[in-house]
Amino acid sequence: MAKDRLSWQEYFMKLAKNVAMRGTCDRAYVGCVIVNEENRIVSTGYNGSIKGNPHCDEVGHTMRDGHCIATIHAEMNALLYCAKEGIKVNECICYVTHFPCLNCTKALIQAGIRKIYYNEAYRVDDYALELLDRNNIPYEKIEVDEL
Repeated sequence: MAKDRLSWQEYFMKLAKNVAMRGTCDRAYVGCVIVNEENRIVSTGYNGSIKGNPHCDEVGHTMRDGHCIATIHAEMNALLYCAKEGIKVNECICYVTHFPCLNCTKALIQAGIRKIYYNEAYRVDDYALELLDRNNIPYEKIEVDEL
């Protein structure tokens, strides 16, 4: 008997969880996968330090106002790679292990992301929700089995 095939949402969220395992900031292992309208991956990202700089797991955290400011969030890393390489993300879908913070939400909206799937409702910001609603960007929590 054939095994049940994963939905696209389950498939990409499981990939985002795998991507998160590359993270170097142990405050939150977050992974992001950006997918185009043809269900092709255009970028991935995870929480980590700026290229060429020491990682939190090597030197500790640089904390300010309860946040590690040395870390670039997964969503930003995925978007910044696309910006650097000239990859279009307008109308793409974002799969992220944790609900995006306010700054990442703003960046995803500005980049033209059309939908956000997340697995964990971590520190959901009311203004982020307001912005997503105001800009008609759906967001949906999806559960996936552990890897």
